[in-house]
Order: sequence, then C-alpha cells, then structure tokens
Amino acid sequence: MHTPILIVGGSLVGLSTSLFLGWHGVPHILIDKHPCSSPHPRAMGFTETTLEHYRAVGIADQIPQVPAGTRLRRVTVASLVGEWQSEQAWTPGEAPQRPLEQSPCTGAAIAQDKLEPILRAAAIARGAELRASTELIGFHQTEAGVLARVLDRSSGHRYEIGADYLIAADGANSPVREALGITRSGVGHLGVLRSVLFRCPEADAFLRRGAQQFSIEQEGFRGFLTTYGDSRWVLMLDGDEERTEAALKAAIRRALGADMAFDIFTTGRWEMAGRIADTYRQGRVFLAGDAAHQLPPTRGGFGANTGIDDAWNLAWKLQRVIQGAAAPALLDTYDAERRPIGWLRHQQTFSRPDYAARAGAAFVPEALFSNDALEFGQLVRSQAVAGAGPELPAAATPRQWAGQPGTRAPHVWVDQAGQRRSSLDLFGREYVLLTANPDWRAAVGRLGLRSIDVDRELVFPPTQPFADVFGVPACGATLVRPDGVIGWRSLPAPDGEGLESLSAILLRT
Repeated sequence: MHTPILIVGGSLVGLSTSLFLGWHGVPHILIDKHPCSSPHPRAMGFTETTLEHYRAVGIADQIPQVPAGTRLRRVTVASLVGEWQSEQAWTPGEAPQRPLEQSPCTGAAIAQDKLEPILRAAAIARGAELRASTELIGFHQTEAGVLARVLDRSSGHRYEIGADYLIAADGANSPVREALGITRSGVGHLGVLRSVLFRCPEADAFLRRGAQQFSIEQEGFRGFLTTYGDSRWVLMLDGDEERTEAALKAAIRRALGADMAFDIFTTGRWEMAGRIADTYRQGRVFLAGDAAHQLPPTRGGFGANTGIDDAWNLAWKLQRVIQGAAAPALLDTYDAERRPIGWLRHQQTFSRPDYAARAGAAFVPEALFSNDALEFGQLVRSQAVAGAGPELPAAATPRQWAGQPGTRAPHVWVDQAGQRRSSLDLFGREYVLLTANPDWRAAVGRLGLRSIDVDRELVFPPTQPFADVFGVPACGATLVRPDGVIGWRSLPAPDGEGLESLSAILLRT
C-alpha cells in the first residue's frame, strides 16, 4: 500500500501532525506501537500558541482553557500542607501571566491522556488513518520515497507501507533517528527521575492557596509534587531507585504532610536531558517533537508545545509540495526554521533557575528573553521569509517586532462584516496579503493571491491601527503564510523591485 505521508508515533506530536495534515486535506497513515494513550498523563500545560493552532483547525472549543489571568505558581514547602517558604519565578523578575491582548486564547491545563482522545477523534474526522498496536520494524529510503516494514502487534502480521515522506514523532529515544545515525548536541544526560501517579481528592483543597507546583524540601527527603487538576497528583523523586509499594506510600505521605486517603495508579521513569538533533531532516524523513529536541518539563511549555509547533510548521509545507503547489525545496525550510527554535528553547531552559544548577559547569548561560517574546515573538529565518536577517534577535515581543517578517502575525480583535474576530482567524490555509492599497490588490490578483482590504473589509481598534500593529503604511502590504508567520512585507506601493521580491518568495514556497 502507499500513502503520501507516514507518521510514526501516535502521542501528542504525532496526533497533532495527523490533525493538521488532515485539516489541510493531505492523506496519510499514522502508526503507533501502543494500543492507546499512556496510563501516565505526562504533559499538562498547553500554551496560547498551541491553542491558536487548535483554534485554526476547529477544536479549541473542545479543550477547556484556563481562566484569564491564571498564574502557574511554584513554591518551596516542607510538605503540601506546610507554610510556603519561597516562590520561584520561571523568568526572574517577571510575572508568570501574560497580557490578555497577546492572543485570543489563554492556554489549557489539561492532562495529556485527556487531550489525546480529542486529537485522535478530530484527526479521524478529517480523514486520518490511525493504526494502533502497529510497530515500525524497519525502513529504507529511495529517491522516490520511503518503504516501511511494520508489524501488527495484535495479529503478528507483517507488511509494508510505501510513503512519499515519513515523519518520526517516536519520542526522545526515536528508533527512526537512531537508524538514520542523526547525532544530537546539548547538555546531554542530567539524571533519571522516578514518579508515582496517585489520586487524592483531599489534596485538591490546598490548590485554593494559589500554587499548583510544590518543591518539597525536608531533612533527608526532596521531591516535586504537582497536580493534573482532576484529583490526580504526581510525585517526582530524583534518582533511579526502584521503590516498593510501601516505600512509595511513605514518600507520598511525607510529601502531603498529612494523613490523607490516596490510591496509587501507576509509576513512571524518565530521563532528564537536553539534546537537540543536529538535523531535523534526512532525505525524505523528518524529525518532530522529542525525536528532534529532548527537553525537560518547563513552566514555559518548552517540551510538548515546541513539538506541536513543529507539526504546525511542517504540515502546510508538505501539503503544498504534495499537491504540486510548491517545489520540494520548500521542505528544506523546516530544518532551517525549527532547529534554531529547538536550540533557543534549550538554551533558555538551562539558563533559567529551574534547571541552571543541573546544566553543569560547561554550560554557558545566555541572557533571558521575556515570557512574551518566547511565546509570541520567536523569529524564524529561511528562504521562505524575506527580510529576517542575522542581525535581528532570536526573539522579541510582538509590540517590538511590529509585523517583522519571520514572526507570528500579531493578534488584534478586528471587526469583519459586523463580527468580532481575531486577526489570526484570517490565516491558516493559504497565503494572504493584507493591504489598504488597491494597487497592491490588483498586482497580487494577477498572481492568483488572496488579498484583504484592511480599510474596507476590516475595522481595527483606534488604539491598534493596522499600520502600527503590522508596521505597514497605507501604501504598503504584508504577506502572511498559511502558518500565520509573516513571510514578506513592502513599505512602499508596488513597483518593480517590490513585485520581484514578492514573486521570489512565492516561487520559493
């Protein structure tokens, strides 16, 4: 059998990739060696940008978002019931909550095992073919595609799947990456942690104090305690010690600090490490998620959310190439754009207090970017962007960027035909040119490009006019890519040079 895209790995990133491809109308098959989601919920916090992607494909209303202004707070305590000794900020000197005007979304605090069924159902509804209990046992590439050998673990049947491209979303220990011999760099192995997942409704009452994460520090006992918001709690303990059930119960009681009833669900073991693949692509195979960048859990959402953003970046490019709307060279921009983001988040993770002490003496901390800059203002540079030069910083706030090519298009609440919409809702499937100049609309009309008259079709707030937010005067124009990234802009009216630069970007993409 043959499919345009074969996805290996059916967890958060694999399912998000499947959902995005299905939304773009790209046929594909996803295989996962597991029969269902992991019994350990793992990831919990999903950022505004991730919810923006899910909003674009129509499922954000199925994911409960956190109330506006919610803060993720971490405190040091002797136990859950004890007095707070101190509070640690993710970015020193900066409040953890972000201003509401940055996004139409507020993010979500939903456990991974509750989010994955939503993604799975949405992907299937958009045409995805998902095969659980199906393991990749080998593959090889040709100039024309990838031939994968798979095993149906339920029946023992072995068969082959041919694909134009393969996406490896198969985790930090990615067999696909290892088979390709792709090396990784970074701070490397930092340790092993053990975790125990348990249910304790009585503990939920202590969340009313305002913190959700607790660094437990006692004489001879240290741990990290947090909640999934549904009476499920997880206690993480340093070291690779295998504990008996009695020892686990004793550790939970010490962390709680009171005699509360609880039930243990399961245990986990995971490696704390920082590793970035030295390439995100080899031939017709792409790495995404933890296969590309292994990062510890962070309050900035640098783990799973970075992987979901990988998928959002790659899906539209594959769609255009597979449907013949772009040359295969467009796929080179995936590594060019996403690998520097992986490195940026690696450096920012280990430069912050949460992990700085673990990074080792060889690690050189970098200056910290603000929370807003890292969530809404990362810069991507590639042949699919005009004007994002090496002289620019890796991140800045949307207000500082003011529509800089290579950055996410800014969010503004606009009026369109009497309806209040986010400016982000204008993008997602195709290239869109925003301009108030009829000469630009006429010029791009001959190119078959969709344009929006920002004077007649949209009403921007008086305090956030189009010219200020997007950095484009009335005579100019800005081009937004299908992924919501600004790919090009022109400050003057259309002339030979401006049309040539716009045509060059469109030809590359």
